[in-house]
Amino acid sequence: MLKFLKAGAIALALLNSTAGFSQTAINKLPDWAFGGFERVKGVNPIISPDTTSLFLDPMSKKQVQWEANDTFNAAATIKNGKIVVLYRAEDLYGIGIGFRTSRLGYAESSDGISFKRNRTPVLYPANDVGKPYEWPGGCEDPRVAVTPTGTYVVFYTEWNRDVPRLGVATSRDLLHWTKNGPIFRKAYNGKFFNIASKSASILTKVVNGKQVIIKSHGKYWLYWGELHVYAATSTDLVNWAPVVDSKGDLKELMSPRLGYFDSDLTECGPPALMTDKGIILFYNGKNKAAEGRDTRFTANSYCAGQALFSAKEPSKFIRRLDVPFLRPMAAFEKSGQYINGTVFIEGMAYFKSKWFLYYGCADSRVAVAVYDPAHPAKPDPLP
Repeated sequence: MLKFLKAGAIALALLNSTAGFSQTAINKLPDWAFGGFERVKGVNPIISPDTTSLFLDPMSKKQVQWEANDTFNAAATIKNGKIVVLYRAEDLYGIGIGFRTSRLGYAESSDGISFKRNRTPVLYPANDVGKPYEWPGGCEDPRVAVTPTGTYVVFYTEWNRDVPRLGVATSRDLLHWTKNGPIFRKAYNGKFFNIASKSASILTKVVNGKQVIIKSHGKYWLYWGELHVYAATSTDLVNWAPVVDSKGDLKELMSPRLGYFDSDLTECGPPALMTDKGIILFYNGKNKAAEGRDTRFTANSYCAGQALFSAKEPSKFIRRLDVPFLRPMAAFEKSGQYINGTVFIEGMAYFKSKWFLYYGCADSRVAVAVYDPAHPAKPDPLP
């Protein structure tokens, strides 16, 4: 009986969730959302694997081809009038996603499109405070932002192939980093230190033409999470306390929806942005594999969404897009080590009055799409 009730509930959810789809033949963004973003023609992907880059790995004491297998999931910010991206690079020594070692590469550009890459990574496992959390899996999936005084803060996944943890590092030049370890190690006497944590999107705002980290109610604010969207606060950008409910459990701010493109995961993307409409959280929605997915989009594919939160109370969810503004369409977004198709957004930079969005393609390459507020493109069409 319970099995039939569950099946009926899923069917009803699917019916309700798809009821409005026929009314939206064209993908049109609401006035609070960003976009559309247009892929820059003839240049993507902008970063691809390079088998010639060698790096003396401090852990194995060997020269490794650190970005030979895959280069993807890039963060982005501005330094000295140029866009800098920090991208995840996997070496050749392992089989499958998460079973090679990841390091963060550095590339910069004067136009946001053509990049010059450093030959060696800038953040990687070493004999330092991060070793217990980063070896042998590495440093994965960065998000970066900058304070008004010029300190860069990067949040990334420390992966020791046991528990993925959010780590944080700081820098003044994006090249030399001070690691501070897992961000939840001290809060609530370490209650959340050993939980799986990923994908941190710190709150930012454009101030005097520059996107910078801001505070809310006297504290820094962070959205984070892979399955659900959670939050955390900090006074020093290094030590973070998750937002909890009355029972002391993690407070879920947003969750997957049956019948939608984000039916399986709602994973935080680039730094969240304070606007005159509220706070926009850019996120990655994963479609379910089978029952409960949006059948218009490929099973297990990752598409890009946007959600609106209250400017006065950042934990208050208001609404989100019902369809993605960016989805796997180009060949390089649907072929790679993630065969179901992926546009995975992690980096967005405000540059020359435009927004440059950098995203991972099928967990294998990096591409760019641009939103010009003066001349917005259309969001990706519906299938």
